[in-house]
Amino acid sequence: METLQRTANRGSISTGYDIDNSLKMEADNSESMTRTPSSSGNRKTWTLSFWFKRTELGAAVRLFEAWDGSTGTSALFTDADLFILDLTAGGNYFTSSAVFRDTSAWYHFVIRVDTTQGTASERARVYVNGSELAGSWNSNIGQNTDLTWNQNVVHYLGVFHLSGNFANGYYAEVINVDGTSLAPTEFGEFDADSGIWKPKAYTGSYGTNGFYLDFESSGSLGADSSGNGHTWTLNNITSADQATDTPTNNFAINNIIDGGANTSNSVSYKEGGTVQIRNQFTNYNYNFSTLGMSKGKWYAEFQRGNDVNIIIGIQLQNFDSTLSSRVNVYIGLGADNHGGALGAGGAYFYNNTASTGYTTYGTSDILGVAVDCDNNKIYFSVNGTYVNSGNPASGLNGFDFGPLETNEPCFFVMNSYGANLEHKANYGGYTTISISTPASDENGYGNFEYAPPSGYYALCTKNLAEYG
Repeated sequence: METLQRTANRGSISTGYDIDNSLKMEADNSESMTRTPSSSGNRKTWTLSFWFKRTELGAAVRLFEAWDGSTGTSALFTDADLFILDLTAGGNYFTSSAVFRDTSAWYHFVIRVDTTQGTASERARVYVNGSELAGSWNSNIGQNTDLTWNQNVVHYLGVFHLSGNFANGYYAEVINVDGTSLAPTEFGEFDADSGIWKPKAYTGSYGTNGFYLDFESSGSLGADSSGNGHTWTLNNITSADQATDTPTNNFAINNIIDGGANTSNSVSYKEGGTVQIRNQFTNYNYNFSTLGMSKGKWYAEFQRGNDVNIIIGIQLQNFDSTLSSRVNVYIGLGADNHGGALGAGGAYFYNNTASTGYTTYGTSDILGVAVDCDNNKIYFSVNGTYVNSGNPASGLNGFDFGPLETNEPCFFVMNSYGANLEHKANYGGYTTISISTPASDENGYGNFEYAPPSGYYALCTKNLAEYG
């Protein structure tokens, strides 16, 4: 079965149109949005366009739904990571042949409906990243059928009407056009050089129940920017759920596919893929950032749970994780010269050697990691003070790592051994680490507690396009 990612948007394509914010949704917090239109619009003809970045796989996720008490229209991911457009609550539904398992990229969905069409295959179509999605219908929708979408019934974002299947991920550019069936080219275009699908501004009308959720106002994340004033009600969503991780500047998060080394189901993730949860005390666990670095200078922050057996640093993704004959027996990082990491107990692990006596860090401390891929140095700070009197800006007293292998990037990595603990990462796009004095890099990207050193940047695709 195909995993759909060949034209996935990682935000690295230059565009004259920028999306500044997204909405992070978290199932553990029962977050959702609802709206009931005051009157029905066009229930036969409409278009729904939205961008979504997944942060959980293998679980049923309801993206949208309109429910009248007995039937509904909805879009969802299944626990097998298939996409389904269900027009009549199981009576007429489309199932994708591809699975959606790329958590490093943004997907753009366009659901285009016009049940007045004489040709059955043109009454409801799904597009992903500009191309029509392959799949099959259990039964085509009948001509001129009225659906519940745009009816004056409850519409949901991020939840099943029975208060389940909450969404995990980021939403951006959510647009509903009432009364018109539109092609995906109204909302995006293929980049002329790379062929990657990228967003563009929608300039058309919205119709009676149309809306545009751009999540620009942290104090009113349900606000409608279409001009129709169709504000959505927030359920357990706060201003803290606004993110700068978007389809035009994609930030790293924890890689939920490559985590959990050498033990089954030992780790899970939440809060937009930025919180790692250790579920077992059976073996070590690691997770990489979704974006890697092969040149340039980069910065991220981490906060550990109550686990002394944790180290944080960088490593090639294909490192030898065998535990035998390792200095760092719990975790296996720092076993060669392609990466290095600092343990909470103050040991630096590099080339299978532990250098001890450095600054320790506790559960409330914020550990900064500054990586200089051009000079093969890594620097660590604890609450803003650099370990070993290091100075990333001048290159003083950095820890050695590398050299990197040709064309093979390294990744931020966080490893741990203890059970029932939560460890937090902040790559700049979203975090639950408490930020008291927000700071960004010199390009204005990222939201950190401590300012990245001069010349160091948040790991996002706009910075990668310039420096990586």
